[in-house]
Amino acid sequence: MNKQPETAIIRRITPSLDNARYAIKRAPGEEVVVEADIFKEGHDEVTAMLKWRPVGTPAWRETPMAPIINDRWTGTLCVTDPGPWEFTIQAWGDVFFSWRHELEKKFEAGLRELQSEILEGAAFIASAASRADGADAAALKRFANTMRASDAAAAHALARDPDLGALMTVYSDRSISTAAEPVHPVFVERPLGAFAAWYEFFPRSAEGKPDSGSTFRDCLGRIDDAKAMGFDVIYFPPIHPIGTSNRKGRNNSVTCEPDEPGVPYAIGNNKQGVNGGGHMDVAPELGTLADFEWLVGEVRNRGMEIAIDFAINCSPNHPYVKSHPEWFFKRPDGTIKYAENPPKKYEDVYPLNFHNDNWRELWDELRDVLVFWCERGVRIFRVDNPHTKPVSFWEWVIAEVRDKFPDAIFLSEAFTRPKMMQELAKAGFNQSYTYFTWRNSKYELAEYFTELTQSDLKEFFRANFFTNTPDILPEFLQLGGRQAFMIRAVLAAMACPVYGIYSGFELCENSALPGREEYADSEKYQFKGRDWNAPGNIKEYIGKLNAIRRHNRALQEYANLRVRPVENDNILCFSKATEALDNLVLVIVTVDPWQPQTAFVHVPLADFGIAENEPYVVEDLLTGEQFSWRGARNFVSLDPHHRPAHIFRIRRLQGRENGRDIFA
Repeated sequence: MNKQPETAIIRRITPSLDNARYAIKRAPGEEVVVEADIFKEGHDEVTAMLKWRPVGTPAWRETPMAPIINDRWTGTLCVTDPGPWEFTIQAWGDVFFSWRHELEKKFEAGLRELQSEILEGAAFIASAASRADGADAAALKRFANTMRASDAAAAHALARDPDLGALMTVYSDRSISTAAEPVHPVFVERPLGAFAAWYEFFPRSAEGKPDSGSTFRDCLGRIDDAKAMGFDVIYFPPIHPIGTSNRKGRNNSVTCEPDEPGVPYAIGNNKQGVNGGGHMDVAPELGTLADFEWLVGEVRNRGMEIAIDFAINCSPNHPYVKSHPEWFFKRPDGTIKYAENPPKKYEDVYPLNFHNDNWRELWDELRDVLVFWCERGVRIFRVDNPHTKPVSFWEWVIAEVRDKFPDAIFLSEAFTRPKMMQELAKAGFNQSYTYFTWRNSKYELAEYFTELTQSDLKEFFRANFFTNTPDILPEFLQLGGRQAFMIRAVLAAMACPVYGIYSGFELCENSALPGREEYADSEKYQFKGRDWNAPGNIKEYIGKLNAIRRHNRALQEYANLRVRPVENDNILCFSKATEALDNLVLVIVTVDPWQPQTAFVHVPLADFGIAENEPYVVEDLLTGEQFSWRGARNFVSLDPHHRPAHIFRIRRLQGRENGRDIFA
């Protein structure tokens, strides 16, 4: 054996991802409640210390752990600054507390000739004093001297002194101790990674012109409109040169007319652009790199950030096709294969082969693409279809980028099998698209919200609730009318700290291809004409939702969602509360976009610190109305056309003044 044997056994540490291979996720200021089985041979008392620090910091922060039951221990740490952290557990057989336990048993058994034991305890305290300094050392020396002069009764009382116990924990003899290995990683998101509202739009459609495109310099109107609605991340689909070979036309037609712009996901045109017309360039019709950098600065001046799409697709005209043909999949005749997802064909896109013989150079190139955009002020990337690339690539490339740009944020667009979505989250993606888009009934939503926020998923899988995307127009929005858009906006914005909409949602656009969850006349294939202030828009409603999110800390937390009972299968109720109970929010929303619904809602009085017969006030943050409630069971009435939801801030009774109840 090459190292000291375990003196304490530390097992089953939680939270832990694959035995500490991957980091759990937290927002700044959030706690991590750690549990572990901790014990040792014999009858010695065990002391366990939870230790944590930012990675690269020499000194550990620490707090004592406490036993729960049956050798299970717990401790709580708090992470502050964004970036990588780590925690471990150190445990040992504690001679002082073992001595104290033995002294107590002897004293309670009626033994009073305990001078040897008293001197032994004094020696333990004096030894701790030698490991301390300053006021702590002086205090321990006084305790040691007092112990030496004590009789059995005084020694028994002194041994239980809480100040002595605290000092002996801090300055315990840890020369023979066990530290859990490996250390457990924690990744702390920067604030915009943990709480944000995303607004997606195509720069070429910024002005809403039906027959011609806009440029980067034309985007500020759309950005200012998004800011007025309360969004803080502006997300652009691919902004790179678009290929000309096999370019798709309107509604995915294989024939493209000369005035049609093509699909931005068919990236690359070697006849355009100052950087070769690939992933390190912008489409000339949008402007120049200098124009893009100007726009990034303008957005940051508004307190917002730009996210761009990292789509690893190449058109047949991409420079890689000529410079690195080995990076692509080949047919038996030697030609390059285009992308397919049967029955869909993407003749305008060549996928890359991540396992080709020259894979290392490909991986390095793609890392350099991300670094290139980081150097131009972009720190947020929505990654297109990451589940079709090796997870090992993402684990590597995200770490490489974060090494240079620790504030980089990655959103995984992987509508695929749950285990793959979860593995990508573990590998380093900050946020993940979810199945929220297809969860419509009360039961489906309740089950999914609970799974995301109350199961082990909460430790690493952080959702971004997009209501719609350029690829997905859910049936609920197609059929439910304007009120369906309001319902989904409430659900996304209130349930999840990070959510997003794709432009047109605020206009309640719901024209779909027959029998498909796809937009008719999708702007993926054409310029999109829009009146951004068209009658019936819900811009003001979305703005209210985002303002409510900003002003209520409970809505900025992820794992505090709890589904609450409602006596109606068409109404969903959930709460979000801060740990101190100083911000209590109750969201009640209909999932029926057609008919009015009524119900009795059950308020969790005990969870909110409200006595059974105590009055309290619920304030509707959408309308400003206030209602006086008493007891757990209360009546609500929702009409999807006029009041699809209540967002109640609960104000508890604080006292009485001049004969009146005061609520806060």
